Amino acid sequence: MTTAPPLRIVLADDERMVRTALRAILAAEPDLTVVGEAATGAEAVSVVREARPDVVLMDVRMPEVDGIRATERILAVSTEQPPRIIVVTTFENDSYVYDALRAGAAGFLLKRADADTLVQAVRLVARSDTLLFPSAVRALAEEHARAGAAPPAWVARLTGREGEVLRLMAAGLTNAEIARRLAVGPATVKTHVAAVLAKTGARDRTQAVIAAYEAGVMNIR
Repeated sequence: MTTAPPLRIVLADDERMVRTALRAILAAEPDLTVVGEAATGAEAVSVVREARPDVVLMDVRMPEVDGIRATERILAVSTEQPPRIIVVTTFENDSYVYDALRAGAAGFLLKRADADTLVQAVRLVARSDTLLFPSAVRALAEEHARAGAAPPAWVARLTGREGEVLRLMAAGLTNAEIARRLAVGPATVKTHVAAVLAKTGARDRTQAVIAAYEAGVMNIR
């Protein structure tokens, strides 16, 4: 049986001690390997370009270029499969986190998270078929919802089943879990997810769910 190569990770944080601690935790896992470090957002963009990681752990607040701008730049210059970016923050209601998610980050992680949570978060976003901390993402999105605004045009283009899939995505279910919930095949779910992303104009599931909450249409049927 062929063993999959370890997930490649870049650490971006302006505190050396934080990077050292993260590296030690990740190095203990045989399926994870740290391939680069950066102390600023600008360095992170350069390191990611050279190291081509699968996942980036990105401190949201850094000097020179913060995690939001770095996320935008990394995703803008990625010509192949872009890395999945996890923004790291002290407070889960940090407005910087929401801006980073809108910029394309796949999820976020609290700095007080324990080692097991960190490792599972990296594996989760690498799999890319679920949200990282969906309840917190929901709370952030609801704070920024456009109260009273007319729904965007894409809402009317969603089918009933696509709306159902979107709600289950927002709940943090994986494709396999959605398939079981709806009693359909995984391939069918993938087709619906792809349609949701196309109609919302979202890069990934996180952005699609944020768009839905901002539009105030999470009760779509």
